[in-house]
Amino acid sequence: MAIERIPPAEVERRLLALPEWVIDHHKLYRQFIFGDFVEAFGFMARVALLAEAQDHHPEWSNVYNRVDIHLTTHDAGGISSRDFTLAESINALLPPQ
Repeated sequence: MAIERIPPAEVERRLLALPEWVIDHHKLYRQFIFGDFVEAFGFMARVALLAEAQDHHPEWSNVYNRVDIHLTTHDAGGISSRDFTLAESINALLPPQ
């Protein structure tokens, strides 16, 4: 079964339920800031386990206490429901604000 790209208007509507996630270069994007490198790296390890379980892997980078995550579905040629599912799972790793 092919994974379908979500139309831009639907992406914008679904973004309303994902605080701090935005569109950057046609991908879902969020930056996370932690107290130090160990905390950031621990977060990345937890995200890696989620991504592997969902068989959907982020484009990401880490510099000291900062983790930048971009989500897109290459097979769909853009943002799909898989990206929103992973973004929601990533948000659930964070303590309530």
